[in-house]
Amino acid sequence: MHTITVVPLGPGSPDLLTLGTLRQLKKARQVVLRTRRHGAAKRLADEGLNFDSLDTLYEQSGDFDQFARTAAQTIIDRAQDAAVTYAVADPASDATVALLKQRAGDSLRILPGVSLHAPLVAAALPGAPFLVSNAMDLHVHNAQQPLCVVELNSKALAGEVKLKLLPKYGEDAPVLFFAPGEALVRSYISIPLVALDRQPRYNHTAGFVVFPQALLERSAYDAEDLLAIMRRLRAPDGCPWDREQTHQSLAKHLVEEANEAACALMDEDWEEAADELGDVFLQLVFHAVVGEEHATFTWEDMLRAICRKLIRRHPHIFGDERLSTAQEVLSSWDSIKQQERGGASPGERMLQVHRGMAPLLRAEKVQQLAARARFDWDRPEQALDKVLEEVAELREALQTGQDAAEELGDLLFSCVNTARLMDISADRAIQISTEKFIRRFNWMEKAIKKDEKDWNQLTIKQIGVYWDRSKTEG
Repeated sequence: MHTITVVPLGPGSPDLLTLGTLRQLKKARQVVLRTRRHGAAKRLADEGLNFDSLDTLYEQSGDFDQFARTAAQTIIDRAQDAAVTYAVADPASDATVALLKQRAGDSLRILPGVSLHAPLVAAALPGAPFLVSNAMDLHVHNAQQPLCVVELNSKALAGEVKLKLLPKYGEDAPVLFFAPGEALVRSYISIPLVALDRQPRYNHTAGFVVFPQALLERSAYDAEDLLAIMRRLRAPDGCPWDREQTHQSLAKHLVEEANEAACALMDEDWEEAADELGDVFLQLVFHAVVGEEHATFTWEDMLRAICRKLIRRHPHIFGDERLSTAQEVLSSWDSIKQQERGGASPGERMLQVHRGMAPLLRAEKVQQLAARARFDWDRPEQALDKVLEEVAELREALQTGQDAAEELGDLLFSCVNTARLMDISADRAIQISTEKFIRRFNWMEKAIKKDEKDWNQLTIKQIGVYWDRSKTEG
């Protein structure tokens, strides 16, 4: 295959053609333009250059992806006979050039030139590092930097782009919109992001620059904003309470917030769950900022640790291992985890289950380790029999005046075992019962008050009548 030379025609104005592009076009024997509709095409014709275009191919294609594939193959086919000079607006953002790079290998050379975003950025002067994207291939992960988007070729595409940007930048984020045009110096209008798809005209020369709003003006936020807020709170002139916190003082709050989030999730209260998970996120960021101040660990350390762990423990996704069931995945995860900890035995791993963990959860973790060592009941009914046995032993301890704390612990441990074999969280089960008790107790209080009775004047038997009623009416 002969050489394929890709040359940039630039954003549209003939004045933005580079001398290198003109020299290459003039000496080339076979020139193909991606489209004659480019603003520089007339200038090339005036220079006496002969060229073909792929416009007919574009019109015959069912969609853009089909056009890109066919266009790349057409250029490669033509290069079988002689060298080809292929002219596009901007090789860096052109899908056909990306495919040629994959298929043509060492036969492809690309000349530098003026990018599509250059006139927009020159007019906007973002004053900070900025991102650039083609409208068709836009992927946005945060709103920390100005973003320049080119080739906003239709109202429908503008709507799609707006929907991608709104959750990140917010409706009122300032936008400089560059209407269709090929002038050397591009003019623009200032609009809010929400109006991006409400402009009179669009074509391949339209584009825009969107700017992040100041922190206190934003309606959309990301993790970087939360870190910025926490750093401000921890600053010398920040919040006195936030400045006093340490990893140790914050530890209990992390447990509390995680429990509250878990309850909201189990209740399927999604608005509450989002709020509570936000509180958990706050704790993570709090520790990250405290960590960067005291050189214990940073936000990046936390992310690096979990990303590495997930990749390492999913060899069936990120490696060559093949696993087809959830049980196989759990076994693989446990095996990898054991290797990471130096092949510790189940008993040694039980010793590593932290004592500061919530007691019911710690009991469940220990039982899971025992189960993986094949020391377990086969059915929940067997574990329930053990509960009944522990009840009898606790009763005997109470009757004989022995210290019953250990027997009560055995009973609770057996209850956790039963819950685990039923595939029910013991924490969740006790939460359900606690909520039920609170609901029924409140019903009793209201019912007694409605009957114009004084709780303190009732016997426990009389209160019991209300309790029984609460089971059906509360």
